[in-house]
Amino acid sequence: MEPSKLHLLHNATEQTIERLDVTDEKTHDSTLFNTGSWLEDRLVLFDRAYFKYRRFALIDENDGYFVSRLKESANPVVTEELREWRGRAIPLEGEKIHNVVDDLHREYIDVEVEAEFDRRPYGGTQSRDTKRFRVVGVRKEDADDYHLYITNLPREEFLPSDLGTIYRCRWEVELLFRELKTQYELDEFDTTKKHVVEILLYAALLSLLVSRELLDLVTEQADDEIVFPPERWAATFRSHAQLILHELGEYLGYSPPPLLDRLIDDAQKIHQQRPVLQETLATATQPRCES
Repeated sequence: MEPSKLHLLHNATEQTIERLDVTDEKTHDSTLFNTGSWLEDRLVLFDRAYFKYRRFALIDENDGYFVSRLKESANPVVTEELREWRGRAIPLEGEKIHNVVDDLHREYIDVEVEAEFDRRPYGGTQSRDTKRFRVVGVRKEDADDYHLYITNLPREEFLPSDLGTIYRCRWEVELLFRELKTQYELDEFDTTKKHVVEILLYAALLSLLVSRELLDLVTEQADDEIVFPPERWAATFRSHAQLILHELGEYLGYSPPPLLDRLIDDAQKIHQQRPVLQETLATATQPRCES
């Protein structure tokens, strides 16, 4: 079986998986992100692999919101500064953002930019369009440059410092995949059979969903000051999985067979025609009778 890729849309607020796709390794991540009415009033956090002005425009036109890192190759023109700076501040209007960012020493950057992009072909023709977005620069800690973000979140409600905090929620995605790899061994399967890989994959994802639902229940029952780190909880859930299944079986009225019967059923020979080593050895060493 060829190597596969798992694509997930993770809800960082609810700690749930919204959508998933399994493809071959050559499929680009961004091709599986479909825009539409489901984006209304939702905030999507992208890494630069999903960067595309047309995608950002469609999110905005569907009344959704986005935050993405600004690609190095993207160099939109500044149309307006969203805050006035006193003194001999470098004017940014009319400049391309990457052309001037290295010369800036202000605490943060907050500007409106105009981006040009191709619309999806229609009727055999493809039109060119422009859209205005907001670019925010947050100075890196102990560094003399900026993290640059592009977004459509309004400045009236989200300050530049808020953008950096919001974008750090993407780390939840990294933690999710690390949990899938370390606790559910999703990074490598010891099989080349496609249907077996799919079964193991969905078993891991279902286990993850059950784990998260149970975590919500435990959190509700625990004292308010108790914190459950996701990876610590995942390890706890896995180590107690058999006990959880036993409790669940009793709750649902399922009575497993007695332990002794289970041991006998599981340990006996499955293939009656296939002798075990001891039987073969006993037959070979029996005294031969002379006729």
